[in-house]
Amino acid sequence: MHLFDLSVIIQNWPLFWNGLLVTLFYSAISIAAGLVIGLVIGLIQLTGSRALSILGRVYVEIFRNIPLLVILLWIYYAFPIFAGLAVTKFWAGFAGLSLYAGAFYAEILRAGVQSIDKGQTDASTALGMTYGQRMRRIILPQAFRRMIPPLAGQSIIQIKNTTLMSMITVPDLLYQASYVSSFTYRPMEVYTMVGVMFLVLLVPLTFLSRKLETISERVK
Repeated sequence: MHLFDLSVIIQNWPLFWNGLLVTLFYSAISIAAGLVIGLVIGLIQLTGSRALSILGRVYVEIFRNIPLLVILLWIYYAFPIFAGLAVTKFWAGFAGLSLYAGAFYAEILRAGVQSIDKGQTDASTALGMTYGQRMRRIILPQAFRRMIPPLAGQSIIQIKNTTLMSMITVPDLLYQASYVSSFTYRPMEVYTMVGVMFLVLLVPLTFLSRKLETISERVK
């Protein structure tokens, strides 16, 4: 028996490839939804309304401090019991990942907006701009440059977080790896391959994130 049997990977490559596609799909849709949620939650904390600010803070604290695995399991197994509704693994995975990411994106977006000099807000208010107009025309365009590096870093973490979906039987890369390992009895080859695939996927994104951070520092 070979110490490292590459044929295990070659023979089961379609399963690894399909798992990677599922991982990328969930990563893309949950990052997109998380950014939308984060933008909404981040901005309502800055409206000046105490009630909205508290609501946004409660959301952030709940989803940032409960482990993602617990959130996924609760949505998939417990929520249907409370709500009396069936929840598919697709919606459980999508909702759990998006709500969790949204809490972290909200903090990044809120901090980015607050980093803009208060004089910008005062000047736009003096010109008669509404809250929405100030954000859209003055504040967000300036804040966005500063938010790019942390948003990119959080998105990389989000891609890795998708591996937890295997616990609710979503056929992502880790789930497929577990399946292949169960009948080949070659976990070393299987999980080494998973690690290599994530390295190939995430190392370029990490370098891009660092590059964006350098550019952001230069334009401040």
